[in-house]
Amino acid sequence: MTNDDRMALLREAVADLGSQAKAGKRLGYSSATISQVLSGSYGGQLDAILTRVEEVFGRTEVDCPILGMIAYPQCVDERRKPFCTANPHRVRMYQACRACPNNTDPKEDD
Repeated sequence: MTNDDRMALLREAVADLGSQAKAGKRLGYSSATISQVLSGSYGGQLDAILTRVEEVFGRTEVDCPILGMIAYPQCVDERRKPFCTANPHRVRMYQACRACPNNTDPKEDD
């Protein structure tokens, strides 16, 4: 997904949610930041915000080795869940997510 696609996704999310504040809250950013991004005056790391837009509002499907075809936001949610040895599904997901090519999170030190 290109940055132009992500900007369009952000505009659509703001329209669907009814305000920049609501979209910002879902993304973890202030309404002022969202306003600056949309107006093209944001001076920070635009890529970080637009990546977050795709993680929260994206509709791209990815092939999960455990769950099959899932939406990208679900992929992000699953891979960021904490490891739990008491849950066999979480163990499988944790192991699969760490090696998955869809995982764009920074790698942990072992």
